[in-house]
Amino acid sequence: MNTVIETILNHRSVRSFEDRRLTKEQIEQIVSSAQAASTSSFIQAYSIIGVDDPDKKKKLSELAGNQSYVEENGHFFVFCADLYRHELIGRMENKDVEETLESTEKFMVALIDASLAAQNAAIAAESMGLGICYIGGIRNHLEEVCNLLKTPKRVIPLFGIAVGYPSKIVDQKPRLPLQHVYHENEYQQNEEEYINQLNEYNKTISEYYEARTAGQRSDTWTNQMGNMLERKTRMYMKEFVEGVNFNKR
Repeated sequence: MNTVIETILNHRSVRSFEDRRLTKEQIEQIVSSAQAASTSSFIQAYSIIGVDDPDKKKKLSELAGNQSYVEENGHFFVFCADLYRHELIGRMENKDVEETLESTEKFMVALIDASLAAQNAAIAAESMGLGICYIGGIRNHLEEVCNLLKTPKRVIPLFGIAVGYPSKIVDQKPRLPLQHVYHENEYQQNEEEYINQLNEYNKTISEYYEARTAGQRSDTWTNQMGNMLERKTRMYMKEFVEGVNFNKR
């Protein structure tokens, strides 16, 4: 096993960081690594906003659900789907690009491009001995986040990544078994086998929580997911996305 794979397989979310800022060189290396990710048709439909202003980080922390590690980290990166520059390209080249930019396909391209870039950034940071935590909570109040970060139309802040020097590292959560995730040649739809795999995974997760909490928590993955999915959250998203000129066609 090489060091790249070791870094990837050793990932866990870090939510407690030392009071120590990243250097300019570290930030540039992380962003350059993000830019090296694959991008559909070379469209590069994303932007990254680095936030180190204490007041902005504090506000983002509040908007994300009062998550302290959004405020207290070495650097906070916000990854955005971005087709604003492509609107400018249309003007520069005198091309009618509006219908394409508002298509579901280009919305998906922007989401995928930003996600690929972010995962490159995460692996780069972890390879440097840093810890990371993805923050989807910035989508709780996207209008306020957009105002805070002054993003134009055709730009959507998708998620943040808190990066820094870990002050506490927790055990890695067990992932779904490979055979439940990886299908060969076609999607396997044996429902009984599928449910059996989920039940086995539930046992693994329950044992993990019991060991991590000294018996104070015993939960299963399907119960956790069922409760989460039953709650209606961020149901404003369709209107918001269309309001900033994405996914309208």
